[in-house]
Amino acid sequence: MADEKEKLIDELEPSSNDALEEVASKPDYEQEIINIIRSNASPKMMQNKLEDYHENDIAEIMPELTVQERKKLYRILDVSLLSAIFEYTSEEEAGAFLDEMDLKKAAAVLSEMETDTAVGVLREIHKDKRALLIDTMDLEVQKEIKLIASFDDDEIGSKMTTNCIIIRENLTIKQAMNELVRQAEKNDNISTIFVTDENGEFYGALDLTELIIARQQDSLESLIVTSFPYVYGNESIDDCIEKLKDYSENSIPVLDNNNKILGVITSQNIIEVVDDEMGEDYARLAGLTAEEDLNEPLKESMRKRLPWLVVLLGLGMVVSTVVGAFEHVVKELTLIMFFQSMILGMSGNVGTQSLAVTIRVLTDETITARQKAQLVFKEMRVGFCDGALLGLISFVVIGLYIFFFKHESIMFSYAVSGCIGISLILAMLISSAVGTLIPLFFKKIKVDPAVASGPLISTVNDLVAVVTYYGMSWILLLNVLNLAG
Repeated sequence: MADEKEKLIDELEPSSNDALEEVASKPDYEQEIINIIRSNASPKMMQNKLEDYHENDIAEIMPELTVQERKKLYRILDVSLLSAIFEYTSEEEAGAFLDEMDLKKAAAVLSEMETDTAVGVLREIHKDKRALLIDTMDLEVQKEIKLIASFDDDEIGSKMTTNCIIIRENLTIKQAMNELVRQAEKNDNISTIFVTDENGEFYGALDLTELIIARQQDSLESLIVTSFPYVYGNESIDDCIEKLKDYSENSIPVLDNNNKILGVITSQNIIEVVDDEMGEDYARLAGLTAEEDLNEPLKESMRKRLPWLVVLLGLGMVVSTVVGAFEHVVKELTLIMFFQSMILGMSGNVGTQSLAVTIRVLTDETITARQKAQLVFKEMRVGFCDGALLGLISFVVIGLYIFFFKHESIMFSYAVSGCIGISLILAMLISSAVGTLIPLFFKKIKVDPAVASGPLISTVNDLVAVVTYYGMSWILLLNVLNLAG
């Protein structure tokens, strides 16, 4: 009976080969879309088939098509679908594709796109055609594009969209629903509805669900959240990021200096902004002023990197000079050279960790001097405790290594490993302080700590490690224990 039961279970469970075949047989959407575009089917038939695919899938195959095939696609698809597809391409790609398109259709596609995305795409188009495209658009769209384009790239207003619903606070539930329906024809970002007072100033916001389930006799005022978060259009992106991330709202209003709504930052905008900022910070930690891409000219890449590399070359010469000053220590105790890279590596690692934590904390503009001091001491405690643990491990393991493999006496072996352990503790303690204090210093003098700190700390920590290690070797091994060879 048990054998029959196991046989039945085996028959019901798909084998691993079956599972692999199922994965292998998953449809290749990209090839299917390409085949449709390259087929001889009628335009209407192709349009119907392509509408069954997600816009992102179509966007993925756009670069693989020839110019003629893309132009065929532009004629087949309607404006709304094309604009949705272009939302999934990069701004550079979208600009190149629109440049291939008929002027009127290109203007119509741009008009259908989110305003902030349209502004970014327009920047990728040659200024002569850009002017023609803007002139071809509706006056209302032109006004919105010029509004967003008026903000600098580092201001939060440059990332907003005007796709939102705005109503007055003195409406009834029925009037509010009618106004929602009227505006939803042009604005599909309706999950959050924003409210203004009689002067047109931002008053609050309400959730679409709350409005839908409200009864006609209810007061609109009771649904409005007047403590809803907001930002000002000319605020810097860096200042706004923490505020935006702290709220899980679908969209947050962007106000002018008169507290009137200019547009909104959507959750998608927030993700893009945070992603861009993280990318910039990552590049800055490497000593670059901006992220590089594959198409950046050699001269431009060199211009970004060389200034810091020259500075680091000078600091590297200082490190080499310091090592040279301890030449007599190395001459007397050649063995200690074997463990230099370990001290330098651990010192650099702990310094980089403290730097990463400090850069993250400094994104909060409200942090106080007391909190900064607490951060320094906390990182030093972490560095000391980690160093003590690793120093103890190094003391035991390196002592055994020298005794068994270098055939030195047990006293000599553990004298050297003890010096290494103490050096490791001191180097990691000091490097933790350096990794925290340097970005705090640069922040204080209004220099971007990510740009200034990243390449600098590695070299400074090398200097710290060299001085600590060879200094301790000179003091403990040569002067205190007299272990000169």
